[in-house]
Amino acid sequence: MKIQSHSFALTEEYIELIKLLKLLGIADTGSDAKQLVDDGEVKLNDAVEYRKRAKLRKGDKVLVKNNEITIV
Repeated sequence: MKIQSHSFALTEEYIELIKLLKLLGIADTGSDAKQLVDDGEVKLNDAVEYRKRAKLRKGDKVLVKNNEITIV
């Protein structure tokens, strides 16, 4: 399956991982976002990320469900 690239522009210092997943529609609800993280389906900068509230900052890359999101 082809990876889709997206970029997300921060308006604050950081965004929490589960908030990003919800905002971009990758997860329908907060509990769906948490489940993706718990299941090890989310990578942050090429490493599996298990912290639901990991603070994402400019330059971070998130890979989930064939979506690569770059924080800008």
